[in-house]
Amino acid sequence: MSTRERYQRFAQLEAHGISPTYELLSSEIADDCEIIEHIERLPESKRQPNLVLGATRHLGAPTDSYTSFRRWTLDNWAAVEQTALAHSTQTNEAGRAAVLLPILGLLDGPLSLIEVGASAGLCLYPDRYSYVYDEHHAVHPDDGPSQVVLSCTTTGEPPIPRRLPAIAFRAGLDLNPLDVTNEDDMSWLDSLIWPEHHTRRENLRSAAAIAGADRPHLVRGDLNTAVADLVDQTPTGTTVVVFHSAVLNYVGPAERAAFEQTVRALPCRWISNESPRVLPHITRRLGGPVDEIGGRFVLGLDGRPVALTGAHGQSLDWIR
Repeated sequence: MSTRERYQRFAQLEAHGISPTYELLSSEIADDCEIIEHIERLPESKRQPNLVLGATRHLGAPTDSYTSFRRWTLDNWAAVEQTALAHSTQTNEAGRAAVLLPILGLLDGPLSLIEVGASAGLCLYPDRYSYVYDEHHAVHPDDGPSQVVLSCTTTGEPPIPRRLPAIAFRAGLDLNPLDVTNEDDMSWLDSLIWPEHHTRRENLRSAAAIAGADRPHLVRGDLNTAVADLVDQTPTGTTVVVFHSAVLNYVGPAERAAFEQTVRALPCRWISNESPRVLPHITRRLGGPVDEIGGRFVLGLDGRPVALTGAHGQSLDWIR
């Protein structure tokens, strides 16, 4: 896929109807040969819209019009390039816990959670957040409503639990773990939240406060070399759950295949939440054209598709 096609696809499938600002910017970038030429100076892995747009926002680019954005980006490209090279797309979207919760509720507890591509580890606290499904079905922690409230619309009658799961162990794995108590790390996570998404930004801060008070066990390492060690560290008598969201698209097909072999051989349950082309053998079990999935992710349990999900956890279309 060319850079131009990547930005067109991002505008049409991911930003459309979700972020008017990013839809406009990415669609205009796709038709702007000069900006595309600048982006293509970056390594292939650094050209994705979320990273480039996040870098511009991190540096204070105006987004009121494409004309002002373009002028600023061209004038400040050296800084944009440096920021993109120094960072990764590590969106730590606590909202994705809303689409994971129905699966976690199906598993025998207590649970040991291990997140691959954990960023700052905010998805490791599904038992500390409040959930509101379809504007009326609320689930809260045992000690009362959380400062983090995750809203999700559903279809297909997902098995939403009445109580949140008991978590005995939580750990994360990342090539570059982020620290919720580090101001620079939090500033970068804030920059990755799309412009209009004020509730996501509020939840980021509240989830960071929860994680800061009970620091997650985060390990720096590669997904294919470190996950087995974390599984070995889990307490006996727990159900081990290895999960990931929007992570495997950042590694090549060979690494994805190796990871799947690794996780299938481990004594754990495996939850995947990835774009439809990332794990095609899971997507194929849905039947029907991939294009009909649009910008949604495919949620899988042990290699079987169970739902289609909004990229930020905002929707859950249960199919199991």
